[in-house]
Amino acid sequence: MSVKSVTHLNFRGDARAALEFYQSVFDGDIAAVTYEDAGNTQDPAEADQVMWGQVVADNGFHVMAYDVPSRTPWDRGENSFFVSLRGETTEEVTAYWEKLSVGATIVQPLASAQWAPLYGMLRDRFGVVWVVDVVSEYNG
Repeated sequence: MSVKSVTHLNFRGDARAALEFYQSVFDGDIAAVTYEDAGNTQDPAEADQVMWGQVVADNGFHVMAYDVPSRTPWDRGENSFFVSLRGETTEEVTAYWEKLSVGATIVQPLASAQWAPLYGMLRDRFGVVWVVDVVSEYNG
């Protein structure tokens, strides 16, 4: 038996834009269902917002997202979650970093670290914090 964990990101009106951005970084396919599609429109102004969405790519990337309806409390928060992105090569990780960093705030520049060939952290233009590194052997 196996289990898979997928990061689920919550937005207030930006889910579609975020999914499109992550697709532009990682490729893959977007699937999105709006509140209107699902017959679950409580506020007509939110009918076209994402009730359920995801990007799935052949390279293993998978993220889910939705727009929290205005009737539900929501706060982006500070450091409430990170998305960890690990690649096998410095070239692969650097390419993702360059795309994710467009409009981002760099928390820790992408550079070699004591524990990994490359490590960096950024807050993307949607407020999501990404911890990016190259997989390395653990010798603890």
